[in-house]
Amino acid sequence: MKKQTVVLFFFLTAAAMPGFTQSLDELIGSGRAEELLRKGMIFELQTKNPQPALLPRDVFAAQIVSRIFKELEPSMLAESLYLYKKPKGPASWSEAERNALYNEALSLSSLAGIQYFSSSRGEMRIFYETSTVIDGPESQNPLPDPSYRAPPRELTLYARQKDLTFGDNIYQYTYYAGQNSLMLTQRNLTKMSYGLVTAVKKNRLCSLMAVIDTETHLLIYAVSMADVVSLPLLNQRVGRSFSTRLEALLTWFSGRADRAFQRAVP
Repeated sequence: MKKQTVVLFFFLTAAAMPGFTQSLDELIGSGRAEELLRKGMIFELQTKNPQPALLPRDVFAAQIVSRIFKELEPSMLAESLYLYKKPKGPASWSEAERNALYNEALSLSSLAGIQYFSSSRGEMRIFYETSTVIDGPESQNPLPDPSYRAPPRELTLYARQKDLTFGDNIYQYTYYAGQNSLMLTQRNLTKMSYGLVTAVKKNRLCSLMAVIDTETHLLIYAVSMADVVSLPLLNQRVGRSFSTRLEALLTWFSGRADRAFQRAVP
């Protein structure tokens, strides 16, 4: 606990320092930066002895991912890197832009209706049929999406989301805000079923999205880690599903980022 506190203090102190923004090369290496600039998006899926492969060299993201990985000991890990080109060209994001991006990431209701490509069906499919912020995992009373004039350093929300693949579930979202990065994690508080089979038990899935300002772009790292119930072919099928769903989430966030930069225009 003491070590985690020291790392968190370092991140929050360093992230508040002017000029702390890292370049794309510093975060992911020049070779991977060239590949990402060429492709726009990179995916990795591991279903056997998984280890994070695309994690940027960001202190806080690395600390959070490492802690979650040790807790879950996942059997499946799906990762992606995505580049969002900022519309106003090279410049560190302004306070107004950062705040707008944060509030757009809080708009969990906007996840309802987004689509992903189902590899098993070979067609586009609804990801979340419904997505609603709730007041807690027990009472589950619906709430509007929250909004903040300035992001708190840490915030916990609960959401009820009906997933056409994994059913109607309750999730805990935790948001973190630094000067040059924003991050959220999603944990399942209910079991997730794949058809009639329990695919992921409660508290055995965690997804993370880190948005890091690199001046020319936003570097977005997304990862889903899960301890999938061990059944023949289930791990691979669930892994493929999470990979395609990560792409849908990144497309969703790109649209929210467009809104955020438009809103932040003076």
